Amino acid sequence: MTTLADPVPGGRPGDVERATALSGELAGRGVHGVVLAYVDTAGIGRVKTVPTAKLPSAAAWGVGMSPVFDTFLADDSIVTTDVLGSPDGDLRLYPDLTALVELAAQPGWAWAPVDRITQEGEPHPACARTFLRRTVREAAERHGVTFRASIEIEWVFARPPGPDGAFVPAVTAPAYGAARQVELSDCAAELLAALARQGVETEQFHPEYAAGQFELSVAALDPVAAADRSVLVRQTIRAVARRHGLAVSFAPALLGRGVGNGGHVHLSVWREGVNLHAGGDRRHGMRPEAEAFAAGVLGRLPALTAVTAPSPASYLRLRPSQWAGAFTAWGRETREAGLRLVTGTVGRREQTANIEVKPVDLAANPYLALGCLIAAGLDGMAADARLPEEITGDPAHLDAREAAAHGVRRLPVSLGEAVGEFRTDGVLRGALGPVLADAVTAVREGEIARVEGLDDDGVAAAFRWVY
Repeated sequence: MTTLADPVPGGRPGDVERATALSGELAGRGVHGVVLAYVDTAGIGRVKTVPTAKLPSAAAWGVGMSPVFDTFLADDSIVTTDVLGSPDGDLRLYPDLTALVELAAQPGWAWAPVDRITQEGEPHPACARTFLRRTVREAAERHGVTFRASIEIEWVFARPPGPDGAFVPAVTAPAYGAARQVELSDCAAELLAALARQGVETEQFHPEYAAGQFELSVAALDPVAAADRSVLVRQTIRAVARRHGLAVSFAPALLGRGVGNGGHVHLSVWREGVNLHAGGDRRHGMRPEAEAFAAGVLGRLPALTAVTAPSPASYLRLRPSQWAGAFTAWGRETREAGLRLVTGTVGRREQTANIEVKPVDLAANPYLALGCLIAAGLDGMAADARLPEEITGDPAHLDAREAAAHGVRRLPVSLGEAVGEFRTDGVLRGALGPVLADAVTAVREGEIARVEGLDDDGVAAAFRWVY
């Protein structure tokens, strides 16, 4: 006879005992259920939940879920690959108890990210969280480097949509305006309080440019924790907004024209506690490895957009002269470049210098996005790559000669073009592995097919309320 305490493949040592203790503590605080969360290939957050009393069982044996979700599209239709998308099979969701938090804006609930494990106890080859963890581990083992990462969160507060799904912003005050902050003061204060109670260190929170838009920045963490935090923060924003009678959307574009929501990634490379983006003899204080890492990311931006800008709606946002980073260009504090070098303020550069990857939005699975960015950067380090000449100003204004001199090219103008770049990129596909790489391709092609014939407004409407 087996018992809960019997070890099973896929669990972590000590998790059953920890889960048993947590179950009692949570129940004593009135927590009745635990959300088990992951993000699918299409960038949609999916969940299962268990009663708090069943947390030890989930830690020991996992919770069943079909692998078909790896090929779900954003509208819940399903595509297939050679090995994914059928009704056969099962996976186990194992909660990461080290990341479990009580949800401040959802009384009675706790939350934990999961790793997806096969029934035989092996990592599921399409588990994005496992992919990111593996990439980070291999970077430490092969290159002796670690990373700090943060994902910016941009979204709009809106009136709850009616049957037509129209977007009506919840506030009408000017961009970045004090009046906009005042209009949503109570909601914003509750959000900051909820995040603080959940242990999320918020760096900044302010009104943004587009109608109803806000942005929240959080402190940098190791990449897996940063991706987890991105998922948790969005869960919290939704919950707080609902308590105030509002809807939110993290979609890349709410309308066919105009500025959309980004999810810019800040990423820095470290060795033995030293930030390699500062204190060096390369341009703006970069050390050679930091420059090579940045060059690796920059060189693969066209293919990376299939992962970092994965929705047809992403390309409504990824347009020149909208601070979206629509070109393979880099520059110090240049917000129109695809790669912005952030040196930070004198006196803080050793802690804060990093690269900001601009062509990223929140339709992206954060685990896939960070893992692929790191894989691209590591390839640059292995090749001792060098950055081209930096730009200033808007690269859209460069003539052909200037663009060539700076290595500037337009990023893909459609998801189809991005998938074409991704298909031929052996580094990214190799890092993902064949199962996950094929899932990325199939899901992107499925999204393209389902919006065929729609104009820009139709594409925006199709994805407006799914992210």
